[in-house]
Amino acid sequence: MAADPAVPHPGRLSAIDPEPGVRKPDPLLILDEVTRTFGGLVAVRVEHLEVQRGAITALIGPNGAGKTTLFNVVSGFDRADDGRWSFEGQPLTGAPAHRVARRGLVRTFQLSRALARLTVLENLLLAAPGQRGEGALPALLRPLWRGQERESEHRADELLDRFRLGPLRDDFAGTLSGGQRKLLELARALMTRPVMLLLDEPMAGVNPALAQSLLGHITRLRDEGLTVCFVEHDMDVVMGISDWVAVMADGRLVAEGPPHTIGRNAAVVDAYLGKRHDEPEAADDQGEED
Repeated sequence: MAADPAVPHPGRLSAIDPEPGVRKPDPLLILDEVTRTFGGLVAVRVEHLEVQRGAITALIGPNGAGKTTLFNVVSGFDRADDGRWSFEGQPLTGAPAHRVARRGLVRTFQLSRALARLTVLENLLLAAPGQRGEGALPALLRPLWRGQERESEHRADELLDRFRLGPLRDDFAGTLSGGQRKLLELARALMTRPVMLLLDEPMAGVNPALAQSLLGHITRLRDEGLTVCFVEHDMDVVMGISDWVAVMADGRLVAEGPPHTIGRNAAVVDAYLGKRHDEPEAADDQGEED
């Protein structure tokens, strides 16, 4: 996958005001008034969010902030109560997961979903798009699709080598370690030739050695022109690879900005630690109590 010279460099984000809902130079994914509730609980209420093309955007926030629910809605695995969103300038609101993936917006999950009783190679081949051999009748006409299958196998082997899983291609996926399953899931997502990846806690359960490898793979994908948005709790990871950070709390977008601005943002501190005690009114209240 070669870098696309037409993709805006992520460095352009540094000139944008760090405000929630701020407009981006070239947004790939745009969300407006997206709401998801469960009974009386408002899990997501995002007024406006844009994800910059060709950048790595981290979506962070405390547990229960609505990050994964937002991923579920946008990727078609859940339905919003209200709102609209577009991808590459075209409406995507309410599309089911398989159509979202065909449009080039592909996600991974916090808990890797490998098919344990299929080989590593077979897990990748299942993700190859537009396979002519699918269906009862075409499956009987092997000469019509065998060439396409060879091309898919070649691409799968390239991805397995890229993620250092080549020696395991014929092993059952159920024998892989947790970190190897994360790599397999990322390779399987790339088999679909995505435009944008949504990664839900890609570092969860991964040992430090494989984590560094996975971080390197993600940044290289960005350098090759892929857009990445990921949910992560490890702030070292967020600060290390992100071009932009969006922060959610109680279902809402409360802050956005380059990584170096997020740690000192008052809304972010409040989201993680509660109301700050260094505010003048807090000090005055304490004095009155004394």
